[in-house]
Amino acid sequence: MKKIINPWKGLPEYKCFGCAPDNESGVKMEFFEDGDEIVSIWKPRPEFQGWIDTLHGGIQAVLLDEICAWVVLRKLQTTGVTSKMETRYRKAINTNDSHVVLRASIKEVKRNIVFIEARLYNKEGDLCTEALCTYFVFPQEKAK
Repeated sequence: MKKIINPWKGLPEYKCFGCAPDNESGVKMEFFEDGDEIVSIWKPRPEFQGWIDTLHGGIQAVLLDEICAWVVLRKLQTTGVTSKMETRYRKAINTNDSHVVLRASIKEVKRNIVFIEARLYNKEGDLCTEALCTYFVFPQEKAK
């Protein structure tokens, strides 16, 4: 796996809830490239719980949506916006776990619409949550 360098790191106006390392309220995700997949290894924190010791479903959705955005960024070399997200919660994630692993890849591209599959696994490797994100992507010229 190869670490992806965050191109916005250090910019004072950069406050992304998903990936800005200096956003104290954020989830501070980092990303790696592994073949066709983008991967993130993330540490749950107690302040992101819903029920006691259980990772909030909204936070799981944030993690899945964010990794999909990085698939667009890295694999298509552009940016885009989420137009739809279908999420399926299969198994609870404990906020005391040492880490979770997220993996995402492109399923299909139709002109400027991209379908991305994302999965969230607990530390044992069990599939806990999965999502299909539909992204509207911008032409590379506009993204710059």
